[in-house]
Amino acid sequence: MTSCGLLKPSREPVPLRSISVDVVIQGFVADVVSELRYQNEEKNPVEAIFVFPLDDDAAVYAFEGLIGGTRIEAQIGEKKQAEQEYDDAVSEGHQAFLLGREENTSDIFTCSLGNLPPDGEATLKLRYVQALAPEPDGAVRFVLPAVLNPRYVPRDSQGDTVTESISRVPKGQLPYTLSLHATVESSFGINRVESKCTLQPLCYTAEDRTAAQVSLAEGHQFDRDVELLIYYEDVHKPSAILEAGKPGVAPGSLMGDPALLLTMYPSFPAEKPAQSSTGEFIFLLDRSGSMDCHTDNTPDSPSRIQSAKETLIFLLKSLPLGCYFNIYGFGSRYDSFYPKSVEYTQETMSDSLQRVKELEADLGGTEILQPLKAIYSEPCHEGHPRQLFVFTDGEVSNTDKVIAEVQHHSSSHRCFSFGIGEGASTALIKGIARAAGGSAEFITGKERMQAKALQSLKKALQPAVTKISLNWHLPSSLEAMLVGSGPRVIFQGQRCLIYAQICGQLQPTDSMTGKAVLHYTFQDQTFTETATFSLHAQEKDRLPIHRLAAQVLLQHLEGNEDEGKKRLALETSLSSGVVCSQTAYIGVNTDLGKPLQGSLTRRNIPLAYGGSGFMCAMYSVPQPMMCSMPALGARNEYSPGALGFGVAKAAPRYLKISRRKQHTIGCYSSSSPPEVAMSAAPQSFDEEKPSPKEEESPLLHLVSLQNANGSWPLASNLASILGLSEAEILSKIPAQVAQNVWATVLALLWLHSKALEQKDEWELLEMKALNWLHATAAPCLAEIVKAGNALLGTSVDPQTLGV
Repeated sequence: MTSCGLLKPSREPVPLRSISVDVVIQGFVADVVSELRYQNEEKNPVEAIFVFPLDDDAAVYAFEGLIGGTRIEAQIGEKKQAEQEYDDAVSEGHQAFLLGREENTSDIFTCSLGNLPPDGEATLKLRYVQALAPEPDGAVRFVLPAVLNPRYVPRDSQGDTVTESISRVPKGQLPYTLSLHATVESSFGINRVESKCTLQPLCYTAEDRTAAQVSLAEGHQFDRDVELLIYYEDVHKPSAILEAGKPGVAPGSLMGDPALLLTMYPSFPAEKPAQSSTGEFIFLLDRSGSMDCHTDNTPDSPSRIQSAKETLIFLLKSLPLGCYFNIYGFGSRYDSFYPKSVEYTQETMSDSLQRVKELEADLGGTEILQPLKAIYSEPCHEGHPRQLFVFTDGEVSNTDKVIAEVQHHSSSHRCFSFGIGEGASTALIKGIARAAGGSAEFITGKERMQAKALQSLKKALQPAVTKISLNWHLPSSLEAMLVGSGPRVIFQGQRCLIYAQICGQLQPTDSMTGKAVLHYTFQDQTFTETATFSLHAQEKDRLPIHRLAAQVLLQHLEGNEDEGKKRLALETSLSSGVVCSQTAYIGVNTDLGKPLQGSLTRRNIPLAYGGSGFMCAMYSVPQPMMCSMPALGARNEYSPGALGFGVAKAAPRYLKISRRKQHTIGCYSSSSPPEVAMSAAPQSFDEEKPSPKEEESPLLHLVSLQNANGSWPLASNLASILGLSEAEILSKIPAQVAQNVWATVLALLWLHSKALEQKDEWELLEMKALNWLHATAAPCLAEIVKAGNALLGTSVDPQTLGV
């Protein structure tokens, strides 16, 4: 166990009392209002600083405050100017509040409330809108992030991350509460709503089940994100919503013209990946200390690194013969199994399998940029499209640089990303997948990483969809302009969102309907998807479609060094009200008469330890380790001491605490640097100690035995899994049937009878086995299956195995 410095749990008063969230989910769009209620029970004015996560896709578009009975609507402005205005107002004794996004990532926000008077109360109200994505099982997923893990600061970074200054308290000891109420509406009909959190019973408010309400049960501990999985009756119908422009805004701009949201589900024949498929598959695995955390934050759940290792085994076994592959691990440093990608053979697969089983979360911090650069520095293999799979808990501070690096190489590969555990950065996970035309998945709670990873491998093995185009059928008086880049990649059965600005003026003689036709080519065959929509634009007060379109455009523009695109991003943010890295919301109470007197006390709102990966990182002994504890607000290097404990090599480097200028009225008084306790972790975290290593499951053991060509060898370890002796298996082998053929059929029968619920995980490796069987023993397969059923006491239909 490593002894790292910890900020002792704060006993200071916390002015934040409660967080109340109201969300309206209409189909695939969530409109959210989050209220933060503050109360100052101290004798001096207080400045409250709250750092919190939001989903990368959330478009924050409004901020207001109710302070001392006065409602103040914040205005969006350039970030530096808004920060200066806030600093000036607070320093002069005026009440003010500020909301801004972190510079280097899009999923962390800071809310500052300055000069809350003694006995004063305030409520800050934040509004945002978000497009929701369906899961592989059809559920529409809404997530309210409640866990903010510390972001690791790379060694060569010139700045700090705001998460370093956040104090933490033990799970269950936060002084503020969380409530959430959701209204769900859908013309598709609502089947059910599920969650990993405890919910109040679902209440239908319409007889046809097109509307319902659900609430989060009391007592949420901020140890996991609040996730709602909404199952509609039919989620795969194309749909279109045309929203009228903002009243009073001149036509010709994004906010002044109607905005259209198209939702399409491209469908083409599901091509089974051939085992002669070409490709280069690179797996980049996070091996930082936080990967030792349990996936479900409970001692009986597997660690993140263990789940990732099992997933790599399934992926290795599912790769096609003749492809190329490599496995990288990263932390404070990185390594790889091979200097460059190697051909997938029995020898390289067996070697890699053994090395995967020996992997540990022992590489320290979370520096992903350098291994990415190393991967991209290697030339691609001719005729083998590169597919990158990234597994991480997403705790990095230089997210924008990582996404930019992936974007720079987007023409040479696709990226499939996996966020592991509560609090994984949505900005990083979604950003790199979006940048390189892949897909993003999040694994939380008791979800199995293997199923989602294998689903992504199926996508990677699909032949690419090409010649994607979109045609509009509109009256001649109207024109559709795509917002953002439009669809760049299409996967079978995956939702495709398209935003457009409808320019022009509809004439009385024009048709009242429009049509959008999506064309694409798959294996030399052309497909089309059509959505018809009314040209009568709906008027909506909050303009959710316009805000979402603005967010898509900002995602397309941000991170680009081109001055013209930077300027367009700023203009888009200011006109739409959607916050970006260049803007912030500022509100000042100008109705306050006499400025507040006295020393201003700063109070950082603490977060919970629960769900945070840094506690697990503390227990690992990385060599070398770059330790970036949020409580320290510093980066320390550690080296092994005499007993293997971490020994500090450098003094803490603290964050610049405030931008505040010193004034005689309402001056700012900061406390001294936080006290550092170089001692063992608090007793209250004993449950976080690593649990004993679990035995390999029968399914994983069976999968581990499969050969690279898809066959299974007949051996004692296979017999043990089947519950038989090797002699019994040999005594029942049909005449003139090879042992490996017999063993492979028995293995497949076991999978179908004992592990059918996990078929998503072994479907690809079964395909390899069947291809091998049909090439080796096709004429007598039906008889072999019959004999296998008799031996194992199973009743698997031979047709299930393609016989």
